[in-house]
Amino acid sequence: MIRVVFNRKGGVGKSSIACNLAAIAASQGTSTLVVDLDPQANTTSYLGHNGKDDVVGIAEFFESQIAFKYRDYQPEDFVRRTDFENLSLISASQVLLDLEQKLESRHKIYKLRAFLQTLENSYDQIFIDTPPALNFYSLSALIAADRCLIPFDCDAFARDALIDLIAVLEEIRDDHNDKLSVEGVIINQFQARAKLPQAAVDELKSAGIHVLAPYLSSSIKMKESHACRTPLIYLEPQHKLSKEFAELYNGLG
Repeated sequence: MIRVVFNRKGGVGKSSIACNLAAIAASQGTSTLVVDLDPQANTTSYLGHNGKDDVVGIAEFFESQIAFKYRDYQPEDFVRRTDFENLSLISASQVLLDLEQKLESRHKIYKLRAFLQTLENSYDQIFIDTPPALNFYSLSALIAADRCLIPFDCDAFARDALIDLIAVLEEIRDDHNDKLSVEGVIINQFQARAKLPQAAVDELKSAGIHVLAPYLSSSIKMKESHACRTPLIYLEPQHKLSKEFAELYNGLG
């Protein structure tokens, strides 16, 4: 199963959600791979690595598609282990920024799908983190994925943008990937006692948008998790937010 976590809006928690859902899967004994496609490399950092070392990652894979460098590498050569059992990573770096125009001009939009298909036999779950834009990398991820999870941060102005995004995803499914489905919207940084977040969620539901449960609470513990470079299930498994991630993951199809 390949899932992509995507929203064109920044700051909605894509990296946190991708890493923590993947960590839940890994903690349950599932062989899990996280692919970081964002040049900011937040997911790479969160899982204890960086994109500035000499270990190859997703940028080097894409470079192999337009140059002879890394051509002799096998798919697993681009994967690195994390400190967490059953959880592996394909890291990102700022090199992705330099490659994007070259990849677009040479029509390499389907290369990620073929690459990940070769890894599906090695991993039960693959999660892809994406940049906050519909660009070459996020489109490559949507073409490669079976399902899309959309983070939503209850911003009052985000509802219409979310509806537009779902329409774009339907177009991508029709044009590029007929197996892609929107698995649902993940409500992030939810404040149960505040009226506006609940009103925003109610608007989504009234528009016929599938909202996943439970909602992910707003918590300083997430920032602590980032600082420790440790997903919540390993940092504090009994925390409310850890349990919400576990319930959310277990409720996915």
